Amino acid sequence: MFTGIITAIGEITHLTPKGDGLHLTVTTPANYLDDVAIGDSIALNGACMTVTTMQTNAFEVDVSQESVSKTTGLNQLGSVNLEKALRFNDRLGGHLVSGHVDGIGTVQSFAPVQGDAYGSWKLVINVPQSLAPYLAYKGSIVVNGVSLTVNQAGSKDQSECPIEINIIPHTLDHTTLGKLKAGDHVNLEVDLIARYVARMLSKE
Repeated sequence: MFTGIITAIGEITHLTPKGDGLHLTVTTPANYLDDVAIGDSIALNGACMTVTTMQTNAFEVDVSQESVSKTTGLNQLGSVNLEKALRFNDRLGGHLVSGHVDGIGTVQSFAPVQGDAYGSWKLVINVPQSLAPYLAYKGSIVVNGVSLTVNQAGSKDQSECPIEINIIPHTLDHTTLGKLKAGDHVNLEVDLIARYVARMLSKE
């Protein structure tokens, strides 16, 4: 389990095919791996991965074909948001996150909020219609591993459901979200509780 609070920005520096999946090497800031052991879970852009090999400031993971096909950003070199797995005595600063990506959204727009002296940005993402029932005003969603609050959600009946999210300067400075632009794809995970409630209310 995770919280959606990013603890570092890493860099996928090596990427090689392994079976029908991929083998990644991810570099980290100094001392980030001091409390990590082989077999531990670390989320990369919101996707939970198992550490298979460790170096001083880098770790390696195997990404299955299933994970490659259901996520974005893990099949290319570049920056990724990192979060270590939640411990039972940790603070839950974001919300309960499983690290299992539910779908891929597309950035519609990302721009500064006009008239906001604080420096916030408005992020609009087109979410697949299949995830729309789990979205609600002031509800939670994970975007590339970051726990965020939905400020506005579109209709559940459209082919895509646009959502609006406010991004504060701290989040821009400490995650990779500040690099997003229109047309980019992002990993999405809906609220865990909403998913279970929907299942319980379903007639299927």
